[in-house]
Amino acid sequence: MSILASLVRAYDRLEARGELPPFGYASQGIHFCISLNLQGEIVDEPFAFESEKKGKPIPRMMDVPYFGGRSGSSAPPYFLWDNSAYVLGVTAKENFDAGRRFEAFQQLHLEALAGAVAPSLLALRKFLQDWAPEKFAERAYPQDILDRNVVFRLMGEHEFVHEHEEAKSIWNKIYIPDVIGEGVCLITGLRQPIARLHPPIKTFDNPARIVSFDKNNDAFSSYEHVQAENAPTGIRVAFAYTAVLNRFLEHDSNHRIQIGDASTVFWADAENIEAAEQAESLFSFYIDPKADDEEATKKIGIQLARIRKGEHLTEIEPKLEKGVKFYVLGLAPNAARLSIRFFYEGSFGELTRNYQRFIEDMHIEPPPRDAYPPLWRYLRETAVLGKSENVPPNLAGEWMRSILTGKLYPQTLLSAVITRIRADGDVNALRVSILKALLIRNFKTEAPVALDPDNKNKGYLLGRLFAAYEQAQTAALGTKVNATIKDKFYGSASAQPRKVFALLESGSANHLSKVGKQSVGRRINLEKLIGGIMDSMDPEADPFPASLNAEEQALFGLGYYHQRNEFFKKSTETAEATQ
Repeated sequence: MSILASLVRAYDRLEARGELPPFGYASQGIHFCISLNLQGEIVDEPFAFESEKKGKPIPRMMDVPYFGGRSGSSAPPYFLWDNSAYVLGVTAKENFDAGRRFEAFQQLHLEALAGAVAPSLLALRKFLQDWAPEKFAERAYPQDILDRNVVFRLMGEHEFVHEHEEAKSIWNKIYIPDVIGEGVCLITGLRQPIARLHPPIKTFDNPARIVSFDKNNDAFSSYEHVQAENAPTGIRVAFAYTAVLNRFLEHDSNHRIQIGDASTVFWADAENIEAAEQAESLFSFYIDPKADDEEATKKIGIQLARIRKGEHLTEIEPKLEKGVKFYVLGLAPNAARLSIRFFYEGSFGELTRNYQRFIEDMHIEPPPRDAYPPLWRYLRETAVLGKSENVPPNLAGEWMRSILTGKLYPQTLLSAVITRIRADGDVNALRVSILKALLIRNFKTEAPVALDPDNKNKGYLLGRLFAAYEQAQTAALGTKVNATIKDKFYGSASAQPRKVFALLESGSANHLSKVGKQSVGRRINLEKLIGGIMDSMDPEADPFPASLNAEEQALFGLGYYHQRNEFFKKSTETAEATQ
């Protein structure tokens, strides 16, 4: 099933449950309400539904009449709501003809409401007959309303004007969908009116579209088909997939996770609604564990723990294994269009098995402070200064696709991690977990979870040896030296060992001599360790090769991490034993 078809199915389910607006409506952020009396006069002044501490109005999401996105200086007004330029004829924008826009709003409603009988509609009609933009300044109404969205309500009534049944009936009569004629819809296969423009995905900084074509551009013409004719989509289908996608992309929808530069939405399809919701909750914890969400953790914590231990989903929750179809879509802004970073479609059982494989790949000892960090936390380890905005473009989407499908991880992930380690010398659990996962899946290499003294790989051994040399320096000089050998030589040692290991070996001899003056036993232990590592190397090969390939550099980092933490582990155990 295509992306759009699966979104349409999701819309049908949610709209039937009253969770999405019907055709011809859309959920929009409304900031202010104008209360009118029966004479069409503004009561008090326009009021904001909610405001931040600094006074900035916070929009309330409402289902309002909507004909789709608009652009240009002659953009038509919306019905029964709009921004202040249309509703009141006032704006804070320079060179923006608010007066002409108010006239368009006024004309539309005076004609549409000519035969209305509902008191609220009559009041609105009277308001538009009498209102002049100059009155806004005369009455000193709040400036925060400028260019904000506004709705109306009759004083004493609970519902807004656009929610009145007669208002809905009028909208159904005057709403003329923007179509190019009839054709066969590519999504449904049925003959129906074809949308000229698809509604925008409004939750990005600049509203954009998934499906769009440049006007009068021959490069986007095929067999004399221009613009929307290239990808004919029924008007109701275009409305449905954008409506549900806009809902999923809202921050409080529980269907959205930010993965790098990709706004990731997910949804389940199942006959059993409870099973679908359960699958969605589990998936959100797969990618972004919410340790501080106690209520959610109590509900699914036991199941999640069993899944992470590798138990089969059929044993944990059989109804989720094959009865739930799951979708994951990653989107990122790209000028006036949206770029699809990745799309996953499959059973939730398959998705869970791929997640379990990812957990196994990433398992390292000692583990990160948080046993199961969110994916964004790993991604920050690939970025300059550890900032999310510096994550390499496309990397997040490619890695997410690998996790979802169980396929190879992006090779750029390896270079990104190695580059960051060389730059800042931080060989931490998160980075080493990534290196280990790449070794297992991409290089089919046996990568140990914890320190493996029997591992003969030269990269792993050189990493351990480097950690031993560093420990000798620390034991001799303490931890307050200006720069350790890791700070100076890790990058070159992990890539071109021959250049630096002879120097490190010489320096280590001096350090061990100083250690012997402090503790003979500690010196003997370090010498035994260094000698044991050297003895494990291939006697017929150069112990310090001219270069290490990418796989060996990853093993170097793994060996260093394991050996370094073994020293820390032993020092901790010794301290505890003396207490």
